[in-house]
Amino acid sequence: MSLTQYYTATSLDGFIADPDHSLGWLFSRQQDRGGPLNYDDFIAGVGALAMGSTTYEWILDHEFAGKDPSEWKWPYDVPGWVFTHRQLPVVPNAPIEFTSGAVAPAHEQMVDAADGRNVWIVGGGDLAGQFAEDGLLDEVIVYIAPVTLGAGAPLLPRRTELELVELGRNGDFACAKYAVVRT
Repeated sequence: MSLTQYYTATSLDGFIADPDHSLGWLFSRQQDRGGPLNYDDFIAGVGALAMGSTTYEWILDHEFAGKDPSEWKWPYDVPGWVFTHRQLPVVPNAPIEFTSGAVAPAHEQMVDAADGRNVWIVGGGDLAGQFAEDGLLDEVIVYIAPVTLGAGAPLLPRRTELELVELGRNGDFACAKYAVVRT
C-alpha cells in the first residue's frame, strides 16, 4: 500500500527555506548518506511525487542555470505533479503534469502512477498541509538542521497532529519520522 510522505529538511525554528528561497543553510551541513532516514533509502520507495511551483522553480534555477533547455535533465525518473496557477517552463521529456486543481483528484492519479510505491510531497509546506487537511498525508519525515533562520517558508503552516515513530541523528541533523494523526 502506498504511503504519502512529506520528506524535507527544516531549520530548528521551522523553515524549509530562508526569505530569499535559499537552501544554503542546508547544504553546508554534514550528513551520513547511509545513516538514519537517508535520502537514498527514501527515494528507492518513491513511485510518484508532487511539488508546488516555488519548489519546481528552485529546481529549474539550481539544476539548469546557464544551460540550454535542450540540455535539461529532470532529476527524478518517476511521474510528478506540479501544483501551480501559472504557466511555467517545461523540462523536455520530464514525466511532469502541471495541475491547478485540488489535491485530492491529483492524489488519486499519483497513487495509481506510484503502483504500490510511495508518493513524495517534495515541497512546499503549504502543499503538504493541503494533503494533510484532506486526510491524504500519512507521514512527515524531517531533517532538523542546527540553525535558525528567523523567517522564510514554514515547514507546515497549517495545524497538523503528528505522532513520533522514529528518531535518530544523521551527521549534523536530528531526524524524525512522524505519522499523521487522523482526527
